Amino acid sequence: MNKNTFIENVLEAERTLYHVSKSILIYDQDCEDAVQGSILKAYDKLHTLKEEKFFKTWLIRILINECYSLKRKETSNVSYEECFEFVKSDDKKDYSELYLAIGKLPERIRITIVLYYVEGYSVEEIKQILKIPSGTVKSRLAKGRKLLKIKLDYMEVTYE
Repeated sequence: MNKNTFIENVLEAERTLYHVSKSILIYDQDCEDAVQGSILKAYDKLHTLKEEKFFKTWLIRILINECYSLKRKETSNVSYEECFEFVKSDDKKDYSELYLAIGKLPERIRITIVLYYVEGYSVEEIKQILKIPSGTVKSRLAKGRKLLKIKLDYMEVTYE
């Protein structure tokens, strides 16, 4: 794969990369760092890509690893200002109830839901990205739908 093809493929995957990173990380700055880091790593390790048609899957796997790496580096101390800022942004009604409900799902289920419903990946593609059996993908999707229904029903009752 040459440099121009690499750039085209990265630009094509940009939206997906953001959605996947946002499903793991909270802050947009961390998402941007993870996406940039994963693109750099992918470019450095381009020779390890076996088939060009799997570029996007390969890049998403690198991104997921980068997100988890960033999460491990986070400190458990949060300043009062950061906490207050997060609570304030959570109070805004800018996000749909669905987005908020997805954000409250357990991380493994949230990633699977985002890949399937937001990004349109098939169960087989998610299996390859997350390196888990297809039965696990299906069970996470089923559990995610069930949890979303419960959370959305609860939000509906709370807002009435």
